[in-house]
Amino acid sequence: MSSNDDLVFAERHLGARDASDSVRVRWLGTAGFQISYAGTHVLIDPYLTRASLARVALGKLTPDAKLLRRHLPEAHAIIAGHTHFDHALDVPLLAKLTGAKVLGSRSAAALCRAEGVPEPQIEMVEPTRGSEPRVVEVGPFTLRFVPSAHSPLVLGRIPFPGDIADCGELPMRAERYRCGAVFGVDILVAGRRIYHVGSAEILDTTRGPREVDLALVCVAGWTSTQGFPERVARALEPRAVLLSHWDDFFRPLAEPARRLPAMQIGRLVDRLDGALDRRARIGTLPLLGDVTI
Repeated sequence: MSSNDDLVFAERHLGARDASDSVRVRWLGTAGFQISYAGTHVLIDPYLTRASLARVALGKLTPDAKLLRRHLPEAHAIIAGHTHFDHALDVPLLAKLTGAKVLGSRSAAALCRAEGVPEPQIEMVEPTRGSEPRVVEVGPFTLRFVPSAHSPLVLGRIPFPGDIADCGELPMRAERYRCGAVFGVDILVAGRRIYHVGSAEILDTTRGPREVDLALVCVAGWTSTQGFPERVARALEPRAVLLSHWDDFFRPLAEPARRLPAMQIGRLVDRLDGALDRRARIGTLPLLGDVTI
């Protein structure tokens, strides 16, 4: 692929043409999305602050409240698929600003409590061993939290493994944002099925869903995960794939997303093309761009 434009969805409506019944999916950068239907907004891994590399390397991280108020003034549920800073930094403050419930792991709950999020807004969806995935209803949304894993993208290892057992006081440094439990999120709304893969890994034990209308698939680390494109295609059978977490998230939100060459998107697309139904569509979005299904 010669440029980002080669992969941007030229036609942004992926399903039925009745706009009044559309589900809108907005890319927030990295693995973050806003999914909206009938006035209900669900956020997944929202990270708009996009701290600079210098801040991440040298200092403690704080969310950009002004940016969050401007772009995400309303939310009903916030999902933390795992708790690395580029997925979870903005979650507690967004919960306080919007009153949304946070759905995530024990680590996500610890972050929220440290920020002073009221306890009724915190719901742990981390399953106990041997139990079925948790299912949560949010307005017209049915959310199922499927146990998953993080790609071993740093020299064959998961970055910052373990839980955030007690984060003490916020703010804290990037390395304190431990991964925590990882979820794939199966979303059913208005007869559409969306599946969020927030790290470039999917467990072979994943049971359904099949024939997903839109798979939101993380790119970062996919080359470290054996057979990732083929396993995603086999597990989800998606009709469309929206690639995420391919962008340089140290650049501010006001600047266009820049693809990182190490992500090898062209190679990933070729592999997905070979594994998916030939009618399946694969694409990207600009920052804060959206598609409807």
